[in-house]
Amino acid sequence: MLDLRPHFSLSLGAVPGRLHFAAHSHHPWPDVTRAAQIAAWEDAARRLDGKWDHILGPVWQAAQRHVAGHLRLPDPATLVFAPNTQEFVVRILSALPLHRPARILTTDGEFHSFARQVARLEEDGLAAVTRIPSEPATDCAARLAEAARAGFDLIWTSEVFFTSGGVLTGIEVLAEAAGEAVLVLDGYHAFMARPVDLSRVAGRAFYLGGGYKYAMAGEGACFLHCPPDWLPRPRATGWYAGFGALAEGQAGVPYAADGWRFMGSTFDAAGLYRLNAVMDWLEGLGLDAAAIHAHARGLQARFLAGLPAGGLRAEALVVPEDAPRGNFLAFDLEDAEAWQARLAACGVVTDRRGRRLRFGFGLYQTTEELDLLLDRLRAA
Repeated sequence: MLDLRPHFSLSLGAVPGRLHFAAHSHHPWPDVTRAAQIAAWEDAARRLDGKWDHILGPVWQAAQRHVAGHLRLPDPATLVFAPNTQEFVVRILSALPLHRPARILTTDGEFHSFARQVARLEEDGLAAVTRIPSEPATDCAARLAEAARAGFDLIWTSEVFFTSGGVLTGIEVLAEAAGEAVLVLDGYHAFMARPVDLSRVAGRAFYLGGGYKYAMAGEGACFLHCPPDWLPRPRATGWYAGFGALAEGQAGVPYAADGWRFMGSTFDAAGLYRLNAVMDWLEGLGLDAAAIHAHARGLQARFLAGLPAGGLRAEALVVPEDAPRGNFLAFDLEDAEAWQARLAACGVVTDRRGRRLRFGFGLYQTTEELDLLLDRLRAA
């Protein structure tokens, strides 16, 4: 097992004795992000207005290269960044038909950024939404593909569902079945948690994620992969989206031809500095998403093996032990709220969604923290 605790000394040392097992929620930042945060401030002080040439040039391009490499994308220029995924949700929805309610196919396990927004549109009759169960995740793509035959404007699904940790398998099958629908994959719980290879669907599917969780870079560094020729002119558009418009003589409002067509406006760039710092740090250590996932799975296995003495049971897992999953474990418990409170009283940070108690595993943990967690479970 890896021991990278010295690289997280600032986060781990901030509250000695705290056991943080919510890496799927707020991931502790490695120490290299502090220097990156300061570098963003220093660039602003030194360059003033000229900082944007640097941010939208070398900083931006480095972030594109990092993300494209981890996603196996053929062209980094298809990537665009924003402070949060909500901005991308709105821009994608803004490109759907206006003359009738947008036909949307999705699951019941999507994150709030999308689920809340389409539910609100649905209230006013602006969207007709079909939701299929996200569980079990292993055959969700096949069920989405079957439902897609009815014809939709937009198909939106997660690659790893935040409610369960279950993994959507068969993305290529879904892409083939999507027809004329815009296909969007929410990869927030997959990016840097599991190996992701978009090379076969890069020309067909949008893909969004961010740095807040497994990329360990904090907020403000979300991204969207924009397949060429899909949704060329979103109606919700920021003034940056006109930068680099390649088609001369565009009438009306010009748009860039690559990922920049989904750009917004002025933003805080510190997140991109932190993202680049984390990616450079991982590269220097020779670590990729596969290594991160292997480390998390090793910790999960040790955790599950110790559960009988800790009061929880593997039978309560939402995703079975032998099924594909992300880097967290979700337990379905009638007394999940009480469990979370007892663990908090023991200095253990977990995350809960309703009756589902979630434990997240990351690079800053070792078997030592895992065994301490099991000890505190017994105490709880």
